[in-house]
Amino acid sequence: MYEKLKELRIKNNLSYDDMAKKLKISRCFYWQIEHKKRRLYYYMAKNIAKIFKLKPDDIFYE
Repeated sequence: MYEKLKELRIKNNLSYDDMAKKLKISRCFYWQIEHKKRRLYYYMAKNIAKIFKLKPDDIFYE
């Protein structure tokens, strides 16, 4: 599921910094989410999905 997040980020030419700025979090925090080092809460999944104009299930549910 996190592989899809990485693919979407790269496909949309977004860096870790870009994602962090859009989510109003640190680059390190975002990196930890994408690399399964930090728990992903639903509110953050919603905010990430909103960036890609998708539903959280489209990204995080297999």
